[in-house]
Amino acid sequence: MAEVDHNPHPEVAAPRAAPAHRITVTVSDGALIPDRGEKSLFSAWRISFFGAIAMLVTLPIVSPTPYRDILVFIPDGVVTTFHVTVVSILISLAIGLITGLGRISRITVINRIATIYVEVIRGIPLLVQLFYIYFALGQLVQVPRLTAAIIAMSVCYGAYMGEIFRAGLQSVPKGQMEAALALGLSRRQALRKVILPQTFLVILPPVGNEFIALLKDSSLVSIIAVSDLLRRGREYAAVSFNYFETYTVVALVYLVITLFLSKIVAFMETWVDKRGVQP
Repeated sequence: MAEVDHNPHPEVAAPRAAPAHRITVTVSDGALIPDRGEKSLFSAWRISFFGAIAMLVTLPIVSPTPYRDILVFIPDGVVTTFHVTVVSILISLAIGLITGLGRISRITVINRIATIYVEVIRGIPLLVQLFYIYFALGQLVQVPRLTAAIIAMSVCYGAYMGEIFRAGLQSVPKGQMEAALALGLSRRQALRKVILPQTFLVILPPVGNEFIALLKDSSLVSIIAVSDLLRRGREYAAVSFNYFETYTVVALVYLVITLFLSKIVAFMETWVDKRGVQP
């Protein structure tokens, strides 16, 4: 959520009337989620998804060399991309849960540590974090390329997941906790049995969006020679000099994967709505 303050001097608290409503702008770097109300056969999502698949099928038939050779060369890169993405998202979820709980903690030290982590990590570009972990810290501790990539992605997205968990936890009505305590549950039991299950339902769609964004950002790991999809494409192009054809195929494969995942996120949103959960 982004809030815009038009006061050019924030240090001066100019008196003004309270606005009747607050305008918020939601920005996401994930793929465009298909509109659940869109029933057209030629929707933007269908044209993009099936168009990309059609091109991936047609190009190797029309021009086997180099398109078919490229498709044969890159599958292991796709596997590595998913490996980095899935492991990183699982670790970042754990980090995000701890960070989100820390952000709403009543203990000042824990709250401050969690907040500093979020602010620092979100203020440093992912590529810089990747270089720092692999090259800078590599002077002290040798970290394998794949491990460095997973650590950087997990630490970076853990901060964003922390904010998602914080928002999800705060979206659960306070009466839920009070009711659980009135029934004799401890705060820890109430959190585990009452609050967190509702939180997970609320955060499913944004977590899906972060998964898509992480998958796209995983292309950055090719910079440190991790053989992901982009790296395999670069290796083929460097040998064959078919840069246009190679990066066309790489782009189409990324497009198919992200659009497919965006459809899954749309299904998740529908499922959450049917359960009557309001974020």
